[in-house]
Amino acid sequence: MEAFSKSQFDQLHSQVSQLSIRDAFHLLWQQYPQRVTFSTSFSLEDQVITHMVAEAALPITLFTLDTGRLFPETYSVWSSTVQRFGIPIKAYYPDVALLETFVAKNGPNAFYESVENRKSCCHIRKVLPLKRALAGNAVWITGLRSEHSSARHDLPLLEWDETNQLLKYHPLLHWTAGQVKAVIDEQAIPYNPLHDKGFVSIGCAPCTRAIRPGEDFRAGRWWWEDNSKKECGLHEKQH
Repeated sequence: MEAFSKSQFDQLHSQVSQLSIRDAFHLLWQQYPQRVTFSTSFSLEDQVITHMVAEAALPITLFTLDTGRLFPETYSVWSSTVQRFGIPIKAYYPDVALLETFVAKNGPNAFYESVENRKSCCHIRKVLPLKRALAGNAVWITGLRSEHSSARHDLPLLEWDETNQLLKYHPLLHWTAGQVKAVIDEQAIPYNPLHDKGFVSIGCAPCTRAIRPGEDFRAGRWWWEDNSKKECGLHEKQH
């Protein structure tokens, strides 16, 4: 960690762990003014966090990654979210030259052909735009929950992201799916209607399907791949 010692990080983690989400937002904003950002994919979790950011009335920036292959329903809920909360959401897009080169060489659906191709596609459409979105920030707020996958079971509430050199805060980490949906319903927060059709984790349209009863949360993402490979690189840890 560059900006602070381990003891300073441990103290901040302890403070955040004892605060409400709104108070944690305020603490992080006080520590890092103008450098706190939230990434939304308009998931149920992200919609709840957007609601909380709006309630906190802090100038936390919001951004999303528009891969160019999103569902029409995702764009609709994006529009509804901006109208409901009045918060600007900045979109980051893939580098045109890189994407054109990849598609020209491999075809528009190359991600079905190999894990390597799929990860290259994710890298161009998600990982590189994310790096641009996070540049200059000190805190990245995410909608990750420990229930999402085995890789997320042991996540701490606050962690140091070595790859992007900033703090990651997961305010809903220990929430259940029921708790998330309860807030959506109670506050009448707009959400993606695909969730009502069995789509649990929603990404790019060609890479997402509804899950079947009893399937894992991530089963609908890159369903043609082995479960152990189902990350796009946005939240992978460096070893």
